[in-house]
Amino acid sequence: MKNKLLAPRTGLIAAFAMAATLVTASPSGATTVSTTTTSATTASTTTTAAARPRNGAILFDRISGGRGVLKIKNGLRTDGVVILVRGKTKAISIYVRAKSTASIKDVRDGTYRLYFTTGYRYSKSRHRFTRAATYQRFNDRLRYYTTATASRIYTLTLHPVRGGNAGTQHVNPKDFPA
Repeated sequence: MKNKLLAPRTGLIAAFAMAATLVTASPSGATTVSTTTTSATTASTTTTAAARPRNGAILFDRISGGRGVLKIKNGLRTDGVVILVRGKTKAISIYVRAKSTASIKDVRDGTYRLYFTTGYRYSKSRHRFTRAATYQRFNDRLRYYTTATASRIYTLTLHPVRGGNAGTQHVNPKDFPA
């Protein structure tokens, strides 16, 4: 079943789609999910700061170990970094290359604010894009919770979507979680 988060459309890229799906366990206890997206690994890259991170690279991780899933579809011509913040603490960030899809498959229960940045030439040492960078935050928060038979899945698109339902607002680069 899909639950849509409703918010007014704002921000530079006005139409984003964000949907939540509840995944239930089958009677045998195995969780079943049908998907057509490319799964991402959660290992961090060991390349130099000058190299472009691979799609799905986890750049920062303090929350793994849960059963929640965040799927990100980037249909833009620029790469992006999506950051989940829990309270005032950066929890996890993932690199999503242009025209690609990536997932975080082990989000712990909790409520998260979602930030994203897009641009060119990502600097791992500065945790920023060095060219044409934009900084935004979704207005709605993501709430992950797990029961004995179900866990939460959110799907997020970073490209304009007709009828998108997730509002965003610009963030000052100085206030952006790095």
